[in-house]
Amino acid sequence: MEDNKRSYSRRDIVKTLATIPVLGAFGYALFKKIRHQKEHSYNIAKELGLNLYDDPQPLAVSDGRTIRLGIIGSGGRGRYLMEAAGFAHPDTLKHWYEQSQQNENDTRYGDFIAQDSLNIEIRGVCDIFDTNAESALLSASNIDKSKELNKVSDGVNRYANYRDLLAAPEIDAVIIATPDHWHAQMGIDAAKAGKHIYIEKGLTRTAEEAFALRQAVKDAGVIFQLGHQGRQTASFNKAKQLIDKNILGKITLIEVCTNRNDPNGAWVYPIHPDANTETIDWQQFIEPTNAHPFSAERFFRWRCWWDYGTGLAGDLLTHEYDAINQVMQLGIPHSAVASGGIYYFKDGREVPDVFQTVFEYPERDLTLLYSASLANDHYRGKVLMGHDATMKMENTLEIFPDNRSTQYRKQLDAGLISSDKAMITYQPGRNSLDGYSSATEQYFASRGLLYTHVQGKRVNTAHLHIKEWLNGIRKSTQPSCDIDQAFEEAITAHMATIAYRENRKVYWDAENEQIK
Repeated sequence: MEDNKRSYSRRDIVKTLATIPVLGAFGYALFKKIRHQKEHSYNIAKELGLNLYDDPQPLAVSDGRTIRLGIIGSGGRGRYLMEAAGFAHPDTLKHWYEQSQQNENDTRYGDFIAQDSLNIEIRGVCDIFDTNAESALLSASNIDKSKELNKVSDGVNRYANYRDLLAAPEIDAVIIATPDHWHAQMGIDAAKAGKHIYIEKGLTRTAEEAFALRQAVKDAGVIFQLGHQGRQTASFNKAKQLIDKNILGKITLIEVCTNRNDPNGAWVYPIHPDANTETIDWQQFIEPTNAHPFSAERFFRWRCWWDYGTGLAGDLLTHEYDAINQVMQLGIPHSAVASGGIYYFKDGREVPDVFQTVFEYPERDLTLLYSASLANDHYRGKVLMGHDATMKMENTLEIFPDNRSTQYRKQLDAGLISSDKAMITYQPGRNSLDGYSSATEQYFASRGLLYTHVQGKRVNTAHLHIKEWLNGIRKSTQPSCDIDQAFEEAITAHMATIAYRENRKVYWDAENEQIK
C-alpha cells in the first residue's frame, strides 16, 4: 500500500549526502541527474528500429537549360511564389534587410539570399490589376536580388490578357496564382499551348472543371504541379515513414482542424486604394462566371462568394486533406456529408465561416473529420488515431501510446511509456516562431506550410515545391503533387461543397468516376 512505501524528501537526501565527504549538498544535484538519466534511458524509437533523424540530402537543382517562366496572377499569392522562386521586389528586400538589422530573429532576408538559384528567368507577367502588374515587373527583373533596382529589364514583358502570354514562344512554363474561378480555363489553355503548369489550390471551382483540366494535362503531356508545398515538409514525410511501419496500429479515425480568428484569416483582405474601374479589368475578371457590377470587395475578397471559389473546402480543407493523403494515400472518399453556416462574419458573404465535413472510407475502415471556424483560433491540428497510438501531425510530430494498445502492452505495463507523454517526438530544426511573424504567418508556420528544415537549414517549402516542379520539367518526370494527386484533392473538396450546398450525403462512384 502507498502508506508502507518510504518517501524521501529533498531534505532527507541532502542530509544523508552531507555525511559523505566532498559531495555534501552538491551530491543532490548529481543524484537528480542520475535518476533523470535512469528514468529517460528507455528509447522506444531505438527499440522499434526507427531512425528519426535520417535527414535526406537536399534536393539539388537539376542540370539543364534555363527555364523561362510566365506569372499569371501577381497578387498576394503570386508575389509569394515569385519570392519562393528567387524574385523579390527591391523594396521588400530592403524592408527585410532593415528588419534583420533590428531583430536577429528576423531571418527573412538571410533565408531568401541563401535560397538556391533555380536557373530560371521570368519573361512575362499578367495581372488585370495595374498596380500588381507594375510591381511584379520589377520583381521579375530582380534576378540579382538587389535592394536598389528601379528599372524593368528589357526581357520582361507585361501581358494584359493571359492568352497573349501563353502564345509567347519565349515562355516555357507558367505559374497560375489567380482566383480559383480562372484556374481551369487557364490551365487547359496552358496545356494546349504546351506550357508546363504550376497552379495554386484549390484546383478548380467546380467538379466538371477538374475532369476537363485533368484530361487536358494528360493529353498534352506537360509537367504539372499543384501548389501544396506541404509535400516538402520534413515532418509530413517522416509521418509517412512512421505510418508505413505501422507505428500507430490500425488507424480508424482522423480529425483535422483549421480554426482562425482574425479578419485576414477570414478572407477580409485589405482593399488597395488604387483599385477602381480604370486600374482593374473587371470584365476579364468575371468572364468565366456570373456577371456583377464592379466591386473592389469581390475582387480582393473573392473567396467569400461562390462565383469565384468554394470557401473553406477549396481553401483550408485542401491543405489538411493533401497532408493526410500524402502520408496515407487515401484517395477520393466513398461519401461525404457537411454542415455549417455564416455564424459570425455577416458581411454579405455567401460561403460559411463555420464548416464541418465527414468523409467515409469503408474499404479502409476509416473516417476523416474536418472542422473549421473563422471566428475562433483554438488549436487542434491534425490527429491520426490508431489502435496502438495517436499521432499529432504538424511541424513537430508527437506519438502517444494508447492505454489499450496491443503493440506496446509490455512497455506500458512496465511503466516505460505512458499515454500522457509522447513516446516518440520528431522536431526537425528549431520550432520557435520568429518575432516578426503575424498571426496568419504563425498559423501557417505551425502547420509546416511556410518553411521546413533540410540538413538543419530553414528553407521555404514553396521554394522546394517549385524546385521539384522545375526538376521535373528538365527530367520529363512528374512531381509529387501531379495532376492525379490534384484531381483526388479537387473531387474530395467538391464532394464536401456539394454536400453542404445541397444538404445531402454525396457518394463517389469510383468505377464510373461520378459524384452522385
